[in-house]
Amino acid sequence: MADRAMTVAGSTDREGGASAPAKNTNRAYAKGLGRACAGAIIFGLPLLMTMEMWTLGFAIHPLRLFIFIVLNFGILTILSRFGGFEPTETIAEDILDALGAYAVGITVSALSLVALGLITSETPLHELAGMIALQSVPTSFGAMLARKQLGDEDSEKREEEEMRSTGYAGQLFLMLAGALFLAFNVAPTEEVVLIGLKMTAWHTLGMILLSLTTLHVLVYTVGLPGQEDAPEGYGTARVFWAFTCSGYGIAMLVSLYILWTFGRIDGAALEVIAGNMVVLGFPASVGAAIARLVV
Repeated sequence: MADRAMTVAGSTDREGGASAPAKNTNRAYAKGLGRACAGAIIFGLPLLMTMEMWTLGFAIHPLRLFIFIVLNFGILTILSRFGGFEPTETIAEDILDALGAYAVGITVSALSLVALGLITSETPLHELAGMIALQSVPTSFGAMLARKQLGDEDSEKREEEEMRSTGYAGQLFLMLAGALFLAFNVAPTEEVVLIGLKMTAWHTLGMILLSLTTLHVLVYTVGLPGQEDAPEGYGTARVFWAFTCSGYGIAMLVSLYILWTFGRIDGAALEVIAGNMVVLGFPASVGAAIARLVV
């Protein structure tokens, strides 16, 4: 009888020991999910309360919106390798990470729009879907970056993730992600088009120089957290051409793409398109510059 009792006790201990890691894993996942929701709200709230975003949600061309969502999902998947929703080891985990961030983004967007009275029982289905889909872009971005911005990190995991982004391609990708996010926060507003129309050629040239200078200074000079050191053997001129100019080129391409997605340049003259790109290229450049601070 005593032997049986000892056997049962041993079995209970083993079961308890087996369930403990599972409970810890579930608890950690729940904390990560909570951080993701907080990140989605923090990053998405400015656009959730922007009037232009409400109308763009159902005015934007469905194909352009679909392409944008697919592109954003691809960026989230790659971004997961550099510090996403949870630490990942494989591409399959990165995809699941991106899906989780998108699910959080969609949920937070839908609940926020309902709470703000922007979605009601009378809202047509196509308008509802468009508004949530568009708003889920910044909120999913916030969910993906929540662990870096709001969580207590495993130093070994963080060091491994930073190593993944030390290469030239990794740095350019982070610039693209940063440019896309910050430009997206500004692009829906009418002010971008208005400023572009008011600017003279000298203003445009000055804005280009300001964008290049800001990008270079923020990345390599002022000592922000995550600031890059110039690669070994690279002089100032080489760094400027290889990184600053490349980063600004990425910012301009991102600006052009977002303006096209939102229909801001449809039927516009070439000089108007160029002016709008330069205007939006300034916040995009700042986003590219501070990408390592955010990611």
